Amino acid sequence: MACELPVVGGVPLSRWSSAELAREAIGRGIVEQISGVTVWRWLSEDAIKPWQHRSWIFPRDPLFAERAGPILDLYAGRWQGERLHPGDYVVCADEKPSIQARTRVAATRPAGRGAGQKVEHRTRLLQEGRVGGEDPGAVLPGLQGVLAQPAGDRRS
Repeated sequence: MACELPVVGGVPLSRWSSAELAREAIGRGIVEQISGVTVWRWLSEDAIKPWQHRSWIFPRDPLFAERAGPILDLYAGRWQGERLHPGDYVVCADEKPSIQARTRVAATRPAGRGAGQKVEHRTRLLQEGRVGGEDPGAVLPGLQGVLAQPAGDRRS
């Protein structure tokens, strides 16, 4: 039960807590009485922690590292192999994707022995059939123009 996603059993949760597992075990008639602490202790002894999760994503663009490299260098305070000047600033802008109607590209994977739940963070837009994160060219939205320029033409 602890290694299945709550939704499989019709429970409206994204992941289990030890207290919720205790309530569910009693509700299913597995035990007459059990505390959340006891459930937590048993699962910890077996290295099962369904209340923990880890994000996962698999870049599918074969040029991802090459395209993301210049941006990651900027975050690290470097441009074209040199440190940025103390007066230089890096500005990052976002489209506020958290307010869009989205669904995950891949299903959440349940917790297992020695591993927490895995949640995919690529999403699919639910409007006009557009799919975000599916097109390899959309790995860095809004930066294609910068990345398409030869390195010598970019300005910091």
